[in-house]
Amino acid sequence: MNSVVWKLVLLALILFALKTVILHPFPGFWWIQQKGIHWTAASTTPAFQSSVRKDKFLEVPQIAWGLNNQKIAFARACLTARLLNRTLLMPSLSASLFYKEVELLEAVAFDKIFQFERFNTMCNGFIRLGRYSDLLNQAKPFELQKGSGRKWTKEKDLHQLEQCKEDSVDKFELIQIVGKNPFLWHDHWPVTDYAKIFECMSFVEEIEEEAVKVISKIREVGAKARSESFAHDHTSGSLIQSVPYIAVHMRVEKDWMIHCKKLEQRLNINQICSNKTEITERVAKISVLQKPIVVYLAVADSLLEDNSILSGWHQGLLPFEKKKLGVWDIYKKYPYLVQSAIDYEVCLRADVFIGNSYSTFSSLIVLERTLKLIKIGVARSCGRDARLPSYAYNIVGKDGGPQSWMTDFSASNLQSISYGTNNVSCESKVLQSKWK
Repeated sequence: MNSVVWKLVLLALILFALKTVILHPFPGFWWIQQKGIHWTAASTTPAFQSSVRKDKFLEVPQIAWGLNNQKIAFARACLTARLLNRTLLMPSLSASLFYKEVELLEAVAFDKIFQFERFNTMCNGFIRLGRYSDLLNQAKPFELQKGSGRKWTKEKDLHQLEQCKEDSVDKFELIQIVGKNPFLWHDHWPVTDYAKIFECMSFVEEIEEEAVKVISKIREVGAKARSESFAHDHTSGSLIQSVPYIAVHMRVEKDWMIHCKKLEQRLNINQICSNKTEITERVAKISVLQKPIVVYLAVADSLLEDNSILSGWHQGLLPFEKKKLGVWDIYKKYPYLVQSAIDYEVCLRADVFIGNSYSTFSSLIVLERTLKLIKIGVARSCGRDARLPSYAYNIVGKDGGPQSWMTDFSASNLQSISYGTNNVSCESKVLQSKWK
């Protein structure tokens, strides 16, 4: 009888053990199973996360600075929310360029610039945006004061965020980050995580439509110039939209020149600032497209002190900015942020783009252009037959022209994108293995 009892007890223990393994497998098992379905295994965000909680929220301060600095700050807010497995409450952006005098900032809701529902659809399962109406109660939030200064290291920042995942903090419905300039937060995520967020961000239809108007005008001017240069080349209306153009993000504004000179001194290099003459000389050495061709100059008009940016260009390169092109009426009715968004789309869709590798505006455009190439199987974009070629005019490349430029998606963080090192030349191969 005793032997029978012991056999039954042993059988019960075996069944209990099997049930435990089946229902609660060890973490390593799920890591192996799930690793392949997430954006990147290198991310510090939860690799096993299949959905974002809708009952826990993160709130961040109003985001400031230029368009692409705001995009980066927004992405960092998203990735912080993902790390905490919380829905990010839709933040306010800044329509104006006053980034030092906080009281002068002109707030604008995220969904006035980017498509809210499309973002949640595109980033479903990765990050989720919510509205303040989603909050269930008005209980006092947990205030999270972000550290600042040199003593606030990347390690301390990440440790602080990890502590917010503990029950004592996680029990709060809302974690409210307090402080200024979210763009200055430490970076804990690989470039691929940022790229996923950027891919989910689409401008509202109004901005898209205005950009299309500007691009159509550029191609129309280019078609006219070609018909005047080649008597046999009369581009029909239906083919005007295929006339190529070059876009140059011309960083010669007063705020940029002050910033880049200080950056050169701090980093002890001399390849950040580029004057107008240097830019025009290097652009002239790009030979991928037939001339004459329109060169659209994207500049922050309100900060531009150089009135000669249209002069000094080589024969066959036809420089235009907003006023000369006749599209200033499109831009002037909008605040700075929307003007910058229109220019971003015009540069993004150009047949050739040339920018400054230390500019976030230029860097994010090249990131998106590189992503498009990767998705069609192009690892390099070189020579006369290059597709969507991009260049950095501040770095000398082949034959004294601008350096060819593609984003290296193997980078472990986005910080390098702000210092011009997150790019590869025409001779290098863009790492694709982490991209999904």
